[in-house]
Amino acid sequence: MNPKFLKTMIQSKKNDQRIPPIAGFVFGIILIGAIKAALLLEAVNVSDWVIGGTVLALSGIATYFLFAIKVASQWEKAIVLRLGKFRGLKGPGLFWIIPIVDTVPMWIDHRVMVTPFAAQKTLTKDTVPVDVDAVLFWVVWDAEKAALEVEDYRAAVDWAAQTALRDIIGKKMLADILVGRSAIDKELQAVIDERTTPWGVTVQSVEIRDIVIPQDLEDAMSRQAQAERERQARVILGESEKQIAASFAEASQAYISNPTALHLRAMNMLFEGLKEKGALVIVPSSAIDTMNLGGLSGMVSLAQVNAPKEK
Repeated sequence: MNPKFLKTMIQSKKNDQRIPPIAGFVFGIILIGAIKAALLLEAVNVSDWVIGGTVLALSGIATYFLFAIKVASQWEKAIVLRLGKFRGLKGPGLFWIIPIVDTVPMWIDHRVMVTPFAAQKTLTKDTVPVDVDAVLFWVVWDAEKAALEVEDYRAAVDWAAQTALRDIIGKKMLADILVGRSAIDKELQAVIDERTTPWGVTVQSVEIRDIVIPQDLEDAMSRQAQAERERQARVILGESEKQIAASFAEASQAYISNPTALHLRAMNMLFEGLKEKGALVIVPSSAIDTMNLGGLSGMVSLAQVNAPKEK
């Protein structure tokens, strides 16, 4: 048997048989009074029939109060049946029933309930098995419907949530499930709420906690993501090279009409290259002819030869 069903059945049985402390207190007071009355009547030599009748009557009254007084907590309503027919809702607070004639089979909790549920090894639309864990927040807004329209409203809400989750997963692609959790939450809420409204239950929200996919597929998706990032990096590098080439082309147009600027740029390049001690600058012969660096390079070499050596 499902542990959730067993727990619910035990809880329902406890709720049906619970006796509030005030009923036990009244029962004890009356029972003590019956004992004192019997002792008093015996002391004044009253007939045993009278003593027995008095004790029996007081004991019956005590038993009546024991089973007639009920107390509902602030957050719950009691379902009262009279001879098997619905009589009404009682609570919160103190209320009375007629023992044997009236019964209280259910106590409906009006607080917000939290129900975790899951879909194990459910196939998506693209046939990928996934495990999905979710949490359902719901509340009973009509205690009468929750008691009369469904046998066990807690278990019914749980199963309705699980079947709705499986149906939605089967209609979605894996990519849509991974990136569209909020949309699935809203869709789940609408589907479950439609199923539970006839039972007097409304769904406040649904939240997906975790989505687990097979390890092999997770590794493949990781490799795909890495390849995609590398492709984007290469595209960005290519775009950068294009921009640099365009800048060089624009600069060459400025140097064509201004040889002096090209000469100054060449001198600056040599200066930057020779700032470090022991630096060696290799300049192509075509560049020397184009930028008129022959005389300049000879002057630089002469300066290096004639420069005083450090001691």
